[in-house]
Amino acid sequence: TVDKFHPDRERAEARAKNKDKDMKKYAEYMRNQVRELLTQFGKIDILWFDFSYPGEDGKGHDDWESEKLVKMIRELQPDVIIDNRLDLPGCGDIQTPEQYVPQNGIRDEDGKLVTWEGCQTFSGSWGYHRDEQTWKSVEMLVQMLINHVSRGGNLLLNVGPTSRGVFDQRAIDRLQGLGDWMKYHSRSIYDCTVAPEGTVEPENCRYTYNPETNRLYLHLMTWPVNEICLPGMAEKVKYAQLLHDGSEIKIRKPVADPHSYLHAVAGEGDVFLDIPGIRPSVAVPVIELFLD
Repeated sequence: TVDKFHPDRERAEARAKNKDKDMKKYAEYMRNQVRELLTQFGKIDILWFDFSYPGEDGKGHDDWESEKLVKMIRELQPDVIIDNRLDLPGCGDIQTPEQYVPQNGIRDEDGKLVTWEGCQTFSGSWGYHRDEQTWKSVEMLVQMLINHVSRGGNLLLNVGPTSRGVFDQRAIDRLQGLGDWMKYHSRSIYDCTVAPEGTVEPENCRYTYNPETNRLYLHLMTWPVNEICLPGMAEKVKYAQLLHDGSEIKIRKPVADPHSYLHAVAGEGDVFLDIPGIRPSVAVPVIELFLD
């Protein structure tokens, strides 16, 4: 049936045909397609439905017959992950914010972090677009990845192939840049999540944390001059090193120094890291903090 997002929504004759259409037929057709996918192609890890828009002139769970659909999916592939776009509260295994990063992650009514995955693009287009020019730089993409992980999320990054079935050079260059950065910084991404409760991020920085290794990763979105203050970390950090080369970063407690603004504003329990004068030639430098 034609609704507010249908390609023929502006055509009166298409709208007029709605009276002869039965959305239940499409819902059954869709279930049959999903059944084929779940029975003819082995184990399926993820089913990603996109999207519902309930209400007047829209389509919600009643139109998709989401209850029947989810019941069938769970029977056929009980381990599959389903996203949250079927307009059926409680059925989604992951939350899926699109083209933004939730400032504090996504949490339930008790404040507990839920599983979420941000859906992002290299540029302003989801598919290949020859003339689209708002492509993110490698540095921006790395920062976007860090922002997701630092807020407890996963990053889904969309790549659109050309009509030849290949990625265009802009995508290849950025994927290569992401790979170059991950080669030495993957420890700050894989198996990491939000920092422990109460940890305060320095200005223009992001923390990620690996709870199994008890290591905290300080991502420097901008390069500080000489030193950086870690609020409340004086009794927690025992060693620090740049992640890309393993070189040590000196740790210092604040001392009275009228010439240093950072020392002047340091609070009790703060600690300082000595920052090299030359910024490393990586997209985003990372300092690995070994915690007590």
